[in-house]
Amino acid sequence: MAEPDSEAVADVPLYLRVAAALREDLTRRRIAPGSRLPSERSLSQRYHVNRQTVRSALQLLREEGLVVTDRRGTFAADDADDAPAPTGPGPADPPLTARRPTFPGGPRAAGALVRASLVWEPPPLPLAPRLLLTPGEPTLVHRHTVLGPHGGALQRAVSWFSRAALAEIPQLSRYRRGRDCRQQPDLRLLYHWMHQAGLRITHRESVGVPPGPAGTAAGGAARLVVHRVVSDQHGHALEITDIDFSAQSAAWTYEFSA
Repeated sequence: MAEPDSEAVADVPLYLRVAAALREDLTRRRIAPGSRLPSERSLSQRYHVNRQTVRSALQLLREEGLVVTDRRGTFAADDADDAPAPTGPGPADPPLTARRPTFPGGPRAAGALVRASLVWEPPPLPLAPRLLLTPGEPTLVHRHTVLGPHGGALQRAVSWFSRAALAEIPQLSRYRRGRDCRQQPDLRLLYHWMHQAGLRITHRESVGVPPGPAGTAAGGAARLVVHRVVSDQHGHALEITDIDFSAQSAAWTYEFSA
């Protein structure tokens, strides 16, 4: 068993830890759909945090469609209400949680503690033309590590965004070079943002095992790698992501319909 990575866990903001605990209770139906959550004061006492931390956690869960708040309090979303409402004319969208994956690594990655960062740096040379970049030109890069219960890394991902993605997606374009690259960014709604921007996206993924000794993790478990390219309706790459995880400690579950 991996030794606890106390530094990794300490780097996770408190509101994300509270959100992860509540998300676990909501998705496993320990809090029944439609039932009222404990008060902010009760939650702050339960998790030993201040009320502002609880408010930030609840706001994140509201954005994910897992809870709703009105003058009576905060409630677990009903099954029919567990996705954001459609934002524009046309047929109602299917529930976000069922039809669109969560960036970068599926539902399990969305429900766990993570370490994440955003930086500006050049992508590997072979990727530059696919991202509509000149060799050596920096772009927005997202690094993401999923932590297990004891702080060990279950899954690592790195994503490079194209010139088109930064131009078309307002929530990404605000991360300008040299500013607004927070230490713990939250891009889990990336594919919903793409939809809001009017992009019709296609996911193409390759799953494999690295050759040789690199294909096994500690304890002899096989490692899997996923190479994902997300493109718009014109065939332009928006995001290229590489994900690496141990087949013993993490499962790759993926659902998507355009």
